[in-house]
Amino acid sequence: MMAHLADDLLAIYGALRGAFGHQHWWPAETAFEAMIGAILAQNVSWKNAAKAVRNLEDAGMLDPELLAAADTAEIARLIVPSRFYNQKAERVREFARVYVAEFGADPVAMAAAETGALRRRLLSIKGLGKETVDSILLYACSKPIFVVDAYTRRIFSRYGLLPAGASYDLMQRFFMENLAPDVELFNDYHAQIVFLGNNICKKSPLCARCPIQEVHESLWCAEGMGAKDWNSGGD
Repeated sequence: MMAHLADDLLAIYGALRGAFGHQHWWPAETAFEAMIGAILAQNVSWKNAAKAVRNLEDAGMLDPELLAAADTAEIARLIVPSRFYNQKAERVREFARVYVAEFGADPVAMAAAETGALRRRLLSIKGLGKETVDSILLYACSKPIFVVDAYTRRIFSRYGLLPAGASYDLMQRFFMENLAPDVELFNDYHAQIVFLGNNICKKSPLCARCPIQEVHESLWCAEGMGAKDWNSGGD
């Protein structure tokens, strides 16, 4: 861990939380709801995913045994708000089948599995990518896995902390190698990044409103004042 990067990343988090408050993620009442929500949130806003989750709940289908045995057309009909509902119905059913068959539909048993092995198993389920699986690990299983996404790339590349074309793995390593493993920190840090990306660091950014600019006088957004690359040792 590089001390200055750890300090900088914690300062950025502090600035975001100070500006926006704790985000209280993941917005789910049960671990299984968080798991299904992570799948339904692929390529769509949480607002739309939440509608699909509520539809499943209202129909009495937010149950691993029922989803594992359901016809995909029945699931698809209920999750239309999540978009790509036919594909997602297949992913939901397959995940539910694994959850029931291998973990007894028990979130405690799933969370007790070794992190690396569990991650590999979930990634082997067709249609579940790294962001989805890591969201399940962090938000449903309380594993200290840092979730990254397109907002992470956009924000931290604009500030010169990550390359513009940074891969998922590179971004994740950047955070996990420079921050101590902390579920609560990783939980809210990712949520803060999503909030910033949604509301301020958009494709056309509102740089004057970005709390990160207050962290360090030599840190400037590439969209505005010209970023310095902390990884290159610039100060």
